[in-house]
Amino acid sequence: MVARRPDQHIIGEAPAFLEMLEHVSRAAPLDKPVLVVGERGTGKELISARLHFLSDRWEQSVVKVNCAALTESILESELFGHEAGAFTGAVKTHIGHFERADGGTLILDELATISLRMQEKILRVIEYGEIQRVGGSETIQVDVRIVGSTNADLQALAAEGAFRKDLLDRLAFDVVTIPPLRERLEDVMTLAHAFAVNMAAELRHSYFPGFSPRAASALLKHDWPGNVRELKNTIERSVYRSDDPEKPISRIAFDPFDSPYKLQGRRESGNKQARARRAPLLPADLPQRLLDTERELLLAALDKARFNQRMAADLLNLSYHQFRGKLKKHAIPGRPAS
Repeated sequence: MVARRPDQHIIGEAPAFLEMLEHVSRAAPLDKPVLVVGERGTGKELISARLHFLSDRWEQSVVKVNCAALTESILESELFGHEAGAFTGAVKTHIGHFERADGGTLILDELATISLRMQEKILRVIEYGEIQRVGGSETIQVDVRIVGSTNADLQALAAEGAFRKDLLDRLAFDVVTIPPLRERLEDVMTLAHAFAVNMAAELRHSYFPGFSPRAASALLKHDWPGNVRELKNTIERSVYRSDDPEKPISRIAFDPFDSPYKLQGRRESGNKQARARRAPLLPADLPQRLLDTERELLLAALDKARFNQRMAADLLNLSYHQFRGKLKKHAIPGRPAS
């Protein structure tokens, strides 16, 4: 598919995210392959497109291919094209994505799913700038910048022989790593508000009234394994399920499957029974154990919030003054040791 120019309002002000955007700005003008790596839901597609639109190729075509969605034979035909009569059903010449992206950028999404044979053909394009259509003998010159994206560990796959090391060397001229949302705690509420406003507009609400303190605290405490995509789905679901569109969101619908009648598999049911059978070790010093637990939570909150004390207080559902008092109680410094 030919990608359209992305929304220029990329949301984020966390240091790790801003550093990544600066990396993109430096890499974009270079006429070299780039890898965009990150966990699922971090926005690899948006960053890949940004590399194109910040480059000198921005007026030319940018073509995106989801490699995981195509079989090897179809992917070969889609990337390199085919001549009429190359195989059953090939009634006319098909122009492939490399030719369509000539002068522009080709984004190979889910790069790790490509077969070794196809990897070899892609390597030839990078090294020599030439392709042959399936069933053809003519060598066609193309000028394409390749941007690959993946959530897989390509170095580990290369070590196992599942990904060509020489192709990885060529693709990894530079690697942009997108930080997961759990490392962008400062951006959670900003993103949540933006997604909520858009969903409220889609539902034709007159305005978005915001989140209750408890809801905001729940959003900050969540680990977001699905990253920005999970956050977007969660916020839109929560706005949609809200009983009163004029009151702040008080309940965050993290799990769409959550129900008192939720079906449980044998393994989950067995795990619950095992946990229920576990008894605490006694005798125990309850006052000391509570103090130790409180201290551990304070330290964990400070670490996750990168010593932003107001944010750390929100993570523990405490007021700022309550949090400060507990730091003093445990003699915990409010700043990292230099």
